[in-house]
Amino acid sequence: MQQQRQQTARRSASNARRFLKKNAAVALAVTATAAVLGSAPSASAGTGPSGHSYRGSVVTDVRTAATFDYAAGEIPENITDNPDGSVTLSMLGSCAVCERTHGPQLMRISASGERTVLVTGQVGEAISGNARGSDGTVYYSVWAPGNAARNGVYALGPGGSPQRIAALPADSGPNGLAIDAAGRTLYIADSLKGIIWSVPVSGGSATPWLTDAALAPVPTEALPIGANGLRFHNGALWVSNFNKGTLLRVPVTGTGAAGPIRPVADGLPNIDDFSFLTPRSDVVFVAQNGSSSQNGPDRVVVVYPNGTYKPVLTSADGLASPSATAVRGNRLYITNGGVPEPHDPKLQTGRINFTALLAHAAH
Repeated sequence: MQQQRQQTARRSASNARRFLKKNAAVALAVTATAAVLGSAPSASAGTGPSGHSYRGSVVTDVRTAATFDYAAGEIPENITDNPDGSVTLSMLGSCAVCERTHGPQLMRISASGERTVLVTGQVGEAISGNARGSDGTVYYSVWAPGNAARNGVYALGPGGSPQRIAALPADSGPNGLAIDAAGRTLYIADSLKGIIWSVPVSGGSATPWLTDAALAPVPTEALPIGANGLRFHNGALWVSNFNKGTLLRVPVTGTGAAGPIRPVADGLPNIDDFSFLTPRSDVVFVAQNGSSSQNGPDRVVVVYPNGTYKPVLTSADGLASPSATAVRGNRLYITNGGVPEPHDPKLQTGRINFTALLAHAAH
């Protein structure tokens, strides 16, 4: 009888451990998300050069998920996380400080690591932003300087071929893309003209949705880039300004017009693309692509809703021109262009430590 009770106790303990293991991440995520919605962070946290965490790290277990060939133009710029566990990457093919000898690519990497080139562009242009519609259509920006016949936004439907759905002026710089919650309107960040364009996802004439100095580049910068990353989130468009180092929130009114711009954070030079902790949380993981123009740090920073922020990854973690982030559950993805020598373009992943994130927000 005593042996039977011991066996029953062991089974109960084992079941409890399995239950806790299965549900701990979800519980922590919910708790952290609720807690950080209106809180400020405390001291900095980070990881060591080898990717091992030290106590209090917000992002741990940093590792390289995929490497790319810089000489062949495999310079990752943007990332979209897909429901099947794959990611879609924009490959520049060229950049402001490298030879324009290879066409850009749109690449999908499956959960098992298999790579599929979806689109190959022309030499001299870049594929910058990309986004996914609810029906699986991939939208992507083609930045073709001076080429009105190519510049604009394209759509690649499941099993189809790419079609340009919105032409943009030859002197515009289409970059980040975002789709509204209804899945009807596509927004385009113009990095050169200080404009956010809008167009129906079915295609048509792109119209200026918002034009403002807050979106414009700084002409005296070596790499004059204004509006860059773009996300539709919680009834608003969020946009980063690369040169001005700002993260902005623009509410979308009931009529679909732009409301007043609200600065969320500043002092983030070379802020590139970004992603949110959860669809409901306003906690943001921002990529600072400093080495792309030798004008600031290479960092991933967590920005809290009140505008305070803390670095969670740096070049000591292997960052090399980080350009975008994506979040899937407790996993953070970071694209790295690898612009500085010895050129190390790659896709990194790390684990989000919700307990540490909550601790930083609670002070």
